[in-house]
Amino acid sequence: MKFYTKYLWVHTNKIRDFINITGDVETALKESGISDGMILVSAMHITAGVYVNDAESGLIEDIEKWLEKIAPYNINYKHHQTGETNGDAHLKSLVTGHEIIVPVTNSKLDFGTWQQIYYAEFDGQRDKRILIKVMGE
Repeated sequence: MKFYTKYLWVHTNKIRDFINITGDVETALKESGISDGMILVSAMHITAGVYVNDAESGLIEDIEKWLEKIAPYNINYKHHQTGETNGDAHLKSLVTGHEIIVPVTNSKLDFGTWQQIYYAEFDGQRDKRILIKVMGE
């Protein structure tokens, strides 16, 4: 079994953003030379997430509004008593999850019809890192 590791760096202009990183993951897969296995994609920060879903703009807006209802921005979280102001970002990350695994078959991401990989930033405007770990033969 072979392993290949790549790091992506993102810096969003907004506090919250949803970035389609499917192409970056496909590039890492190609660079790895692996044809059968899996890819782990992990947000390396506790205020960001990674998820798989449709790349439809209305759905992305719906996801953002839904997460805002679950963990509203700028309310008095206990976490803010430590001097931080990003309590909602931590909670939104828990909902989306911080990593995914995608199967690889015949040198391609083995997705369903509309599936894409998204990095969800909930406390942006600074450098953040994403890990891509390709494993297989």
